[in-house]
Amino acid sequence: MKTYFVIAFMVLGTLVARAQDAPFGEVPDHTPMMNSTWETINKLMYKVTYKDNKTVYTPHFPDELKAIDKKTVTLPGYLVPINGGRDHETFMLSVLPVMQCMFCGQGDIPPMVEVFMKKGKKVRFTEEPIKITGTVHLNSNTEEGNSEIQVLNAELN
Repeated sequence: MKTYFVIAFMVLGTLVARAQDAPFGEVPDHTPMMNSTWETINKLMYKVTYKDNKTVYTPHFPDELKAIDKKTVTLPGYLVPINGGRDHETFMLSVLPVMQCMFCGQGDIPPMVEVFMKKGKKVRFTEEPIKITGTVHLNSNTEEGNSEIQVLNAELN
């Protein structure tokens, strides 16, 4: 009888530990998307200045990042919609899926780029990884788009 009690207690302890590890259900195992291009993109920095009691963040592109400006790159990642709808001509591409909160204190904000598809091309929303190829544009004026690093004339691979 004592043996059954010990076994039951161990099973219950294991179930409680699992529930605490994943309180919102099973956490999917995501395919790592980081590659050398993403590593370069992740080198983006900001110069912080103050003007009229406001903080101003100006993008700073290190030489390694400037080296890929106007170059064709291929990036794997997850589509993060900017607008509603099923098909997207412009979207963000991230190394993390849209369903994984990027701002929950789980480390740094992941690198992302703004993607502009080639004229007439669209990508249907999916939670699965995609791969795009396009030309890098370093955008120092974010009034011309949402992101400092953009991929123009992109095509889905």
